[in-house]
Amino acid sequence: MKKQLKPADYLKKILTARVYDVAIESALEPAKNLSRRLHNKVLLKREDQQPVFSFKLRGAYNKMAQLPPQELKRGVICASAGNHAQGVAMSAHRLGAKAVIVMPVTTPQVKVDAVRALGGEVVLHGDSYSDAHGHALALQAKHGLTFVHPFDDPDVIAGQGTIAMEILRQHQGPLHAVFVAIGGGGLVSGVANYIKAVRPEIRVIGVQTVDSDAMMRSVAARRRVALDDVGLFSDGTAVKLVGEETFRLARSLVDDFITVDTDAVCAAIKDVFVDTRSIVEPAGALAVAAIKQYVAQHKTRGETYAAILCGANMNFDRLRFVAERAEVGEEREALFAVTIPEERGSFKRFCALIGELPGGPRNVTEFNYRISDSRQAHVFVGLTTHGKGESARIAANFSRHGFQALDLTHDELAKEHIRHMVGGHSALAQGERLLRFIFPERPGALMKFLSHLRPGWNITLFHYRNQGADYGRILVGLQVPEADDGRFQAFLDELGYPHVEETGNPAYRLFLRQ
Repeated sequence: MKKQLKPADYLKKILTARVYDVAIESALEPAKNLSRRLHNKVLLKREDQQPVFSFKLRGAYNKMAQLPPQELKRGVICASAGNHAQGVAMSAHRLGAKAVIVMPVTTPQVKVDAVRALGGEVVLHGDSYSDAHGHALALQAKHGLTFVHPFDDPDVIAGQGTIAMEILRQHQGPLHAVFVAIGGGGLVSGVANYIKAVRPEIRVIGVQTVDSDAMMRSVAARRRVALDDVGLFSDGTAVKLVGEETFRLARSLVDDFITVDTDAVCAAIKDVFVDTRSIVEPAGALAVAAIKQYVAQHKTRGETYAAILCGANMNFDRLRFVAERAEVGEEREALFAVTIPEERGSFKRFCALIGELPGGPRNVTEFNYRISDSRQAHVFVGLTTHGKGESARIAANFSRHGFQALDLTHDELAKEHIRHMVGGHSALAQGERLLRFIFPERPGALMKFLSHLRPGWNITLFHYRNQGADYGRILVGLQVPEADDGRFQAFLDELGYPHVEETGNPAYRLFLRQ
């Protein structure tokens, strides 16, 4: 049985860790905008600026630098589809050792290419991390390689602990808490060991996503708990079972744990971007999301918090999702399903009501409608809000004015899928003309459009989503009698909004036209 290391042992290992052959002492920067909003000072530890855009390089290199020469000569192996793989590959290249990286066959090609570019020998095996891990252990035994664990190893933990050493050296004033993302627990174990040895009054708060909270559940149960499934949005912290050593350390050293949801993480990614003009990966934003939640819960003012931005390996194609959900995560946007009578003028009356909501007019961020019933219409609406908790009051106000409303702001199905599926073929849309408009993104643009419509023209489809530009793209279906073709052209000319008629578009005819 291995001897359990004491806090003093870890302190010595952190102070003597070899990380700076490859890692940099990352900056500790104030998040000025976020600090001003939260009325507390927020410091960002920029581990996203490491050579492999992640803190993982520290622990991997420290582990490998401590190996006896004969072990290093035989080579190392790890199983990873993410940041640990790049850390091991770069460390092996620096030390002149062979590195075998076992990755699932489902790993995105960009990550495979990144590891190969760093000199790693990639072996693709299995559909999951578990498959890759099992194959890595088999190759380790067959070839006499040394396995470099991503988190459950004292030398890896000590390497990650150098982050805390830097934070306390870089910030001399009061520091009330350090917020740390948790996957397997290597980062929080190293950080907590150093802080509790040197500045025990500073709180260490571990952060997990609500769907990948293995450490939090394990600490509550006083034993390691294996999750059946983990959420994959924050893939850097998607760990089903935490390490034995990291569980032992986190259980005794971490002061508290916080879980955050996907929308809060997306909002935090945006917060980091606003202050730094850098984009962190979801795991890298967990600590910032937790600080916001902590401040809201405890009503603190004038305190100082540090958030470790642990990585920035974000797939570019995920940014659309992040931008979409950030506003909801900050509750700067509320979503509703509203039922309005299917009669002329009801759409305009509803839009007018939006402009008269208590607290001032709101911008429409999204509007989805497709005619489907001769008596009533269901529309999907997004509105800007002035603060948290407004969506229920807005829904109640709609209902008081005769528009039955369902608050969808926190409905995952609606946010993820339904908003993109409003529509379809409709027998009531005979003679429909489809037009694509560009509206100026300013108050009154929609009302100008509605006010210029003639009473005999019926809206059968309407789709709009604010994408943050200074103009909005709108798709509108209209039933205009043939006798009104001249008047309709005059309406378009007077409106002055750029437009393209799409009535003959094959995609429209396939999916929307009866």
